[in-house]
Amino acid sequence: MPTREEMADNRWLAPIAHRFLSPELWRFTRRSVPRGVSLGLFCGFIIPFGQIFLAGFLALPARANVPLAALVTFVTNPFTFPFWLYVANLVGRFTLKIDAATGGLANAQLSGERGQWFAQLFETAGVTAFGFLVLAIVSAAVGYVLSSFIWRGLVARRRARRLKRMEASLDQRLRKDVP
Repeated sequence: MPTREEMADNRWLAPIAHRFLSPELWRFTRRSVPRGVSLGLFCGFIIPFGQIFLAGFLALPARANVPLAALVTFVTNPFTFPFWLYVANLVGRFTLKIDAATGGLANAQLSGERGQWFAQLFETAGVTAFGFLVLAIVSAAVGYVLSSFIWRGLVARRRARRLKRMEASLDQRLRKDVP
């Protein structure tokens, strides 16, 4: 991941550098973290290529954490893409129930082996694309809720530790003051 300084010097980012390099987009806050996770998951599933750049640019109006949005898109990488392709096809078929509704009718209307192959390919591609859309929407929503709860838990635990340290420090000072 390039640093903020490298991005500021990039000529392609010059027109939007003042917005893109805003410190609020690079901080980890309770609002920007869930937004970044959600946006990264959505972009990771919605398009197979260029998802990091899309997540980075969509983080601007959403005020999401840019590095986190870019990092979460790696859930769909070249190694896991075949798995997600299969899952998207299953989700699409389950959601649309396309086999029961149109499978027999489409095959009966097309004659010849090439026509049936083309119809089956088009049907599978459409079902898989719809499955990716469903995965993008559902994973973004689940990712937002989950990361929000995890973030709040981490912050609460960190605060509790800090309070314990402060209490222990105060107890030590009070013991020293008592003769």
